[in-house]
Amino acid sequence: MTDSEYWSRYYAITGERPAWGTVLRAIELFAADDEAERVSGGGAGARTGPRIAVDLGCGGGRDARELLRAGWQEQAAIAAVEAATPPELRAALEGRIADLADVAIPACDLVNASLSLPFLSSDAYWMTWERILAALPVGGRVAALLFGDRDGSASDPSMTCPPPAEIRARLGSFEVEHWVDREEDTTTALGEPHYFHLVELVARRTSPG
Repeated sequence: MTDSEYWSRYYAITGERPAWGTVLRAIELFAADDEAERVSGGGAGARTGPRIAVDLGCGGGRDARELLRAGWQEQAAIAAVEAATPPELRAALEGRIADLADVAIPACDLVNASLSLPFLSSDAYWMTWERILAALPVGGRVAALLFGDRDGSASDPSMTCPPPAEIRARLGSFEVEHWVDREEDTTTALGEPHYFHLVELVARRTSPG
């Protein structure tokens, strides 16, 4: 099976699955922020228009569609998701094909990276991580699903599976709002045996830089 065939099958299998819990949690947290602002009366800096999310490595669109349903404006990293997006939501979706290792990440409210960063080399992984954090203003969030160092892919030199403590240490001026470090011996979406070490993360920027 070629890489293209593999990922086509993966997207077909996972595209209609529910959004990952990290994205659902981020949506809940932003909704709580908006409600608190509404109750307090807002002010000159009150939000107008939809929030903006950037979904890096969006796969079959499971996370992107959930954000669109919640009223977000979505920039997805591959255009294939457009075909699977309901027509009434497409106006809020901007699809892009780009190299994750050097894609420009615009200023936004949320950057989502579900199982995409581990496929980068170590240098590209951490440089992309820094670009993600730099794109977020105070109040912005990162939602990520990452591989930890005990994942079955950790021995693959082309992938990056850092210890959870290192991931957490690189959050700088962010408050961790959701963190799950879990392991499971199961199968991939395509039925292949795999030992998963997953880190689920949602974090909010609390101060500049």
